[in-house]
Amino acid sequence: MTNPLSSEQEAALVAAIRQAELRTSGEIRVHLEDTCPTPEPLDRAAQVFAELGMHRTAQRNGVLFYLAWQSRQFAVIGDTGINSAVPDDFWETAKENVLQHFRTEKYVDGLEQGIRLVGEQLRRYFPYDAKTDQNELDDSISFGDSATKRP
Repeated sequence: MTNPLSSEQEAALVAAIRQAELRTSGEIRVHLEDTCPTPEPLDRAAQVFAELGMHRTAQRNGVLFYLAWQSRQFAVIGDTGINSAVPDDFWETAKENVLQHFRTEKYVDGLEQGIRLVGEQLRRYFPYDAKTDQNELDDSISFGDSATKRP
């Protein structure tokens, strides 16, 4: 897989994830790959979600941003805990907000905005508790078809 991000862009996305997670027990990941191997990007996002073990958070409040950048397919998916808390239209609204940036080829800006929006919802429904919270999932971006971190 070709990494479409510069090291600065990658660092900016990781920083956005860390900032969004500061005041919540929720967990956010970003996965990038060249093309989506399934007809529906939401199906692939669910596969990657499982491969990354994102369902293993204590409160089931992980969120994955999935982007197949060459085939221009995008999805955002949340675990059952966050799904049951947010308004019914939240995921579609978050996705559309990100896609507005993508349409002008501002991919990093779009992902950062989406991460901020999701972080606000996670903070609202899953506030940070200094006594019990820990970073349950890696904040780094995962790459490629196997949902593994690049070397």
